[in-house]
Amino acid sequence: MAKPGWTFLTNHAQVFLCTADNNHLTAREIAEMVGITERAVQRILSDLEEDGYIQRIRVGRSNRYQIHLDRPLRHPAQHGQQVSDLLMLLLKNTAQEQKNTTPTV
Repeated sequence: MAKPGWTFLTNHAQVFLCTADNNHLTAREIAEMVGITERAVQRILSDLEEDGYIQRIRVGRSNRYQIHLDRPLRHPAQHGQQVSDLLMLLLKNTAQEQKNTTPTV
């Protein structure tokens, strides 16, 4: 029997990263990316909104998410660091890839 895997980042971090990378994703799309249920994503988004890490903005029948970069990382070991620090580390490859594929004029 295969040993269950583990990851360095929690599901909350994964959902937060997805919304930071693309604020137009649906809960279903995030669930597929993270590998959890849509209901779990909805609970995590509610947690993140309740604690001020994201703001849910209704656009027609869809939600968009505004990320609050100045919020602190919650664990005492990261005291003094903000979510923007985490995003810069983990999303820089995505930003670099987008920069490299954007046509120049």
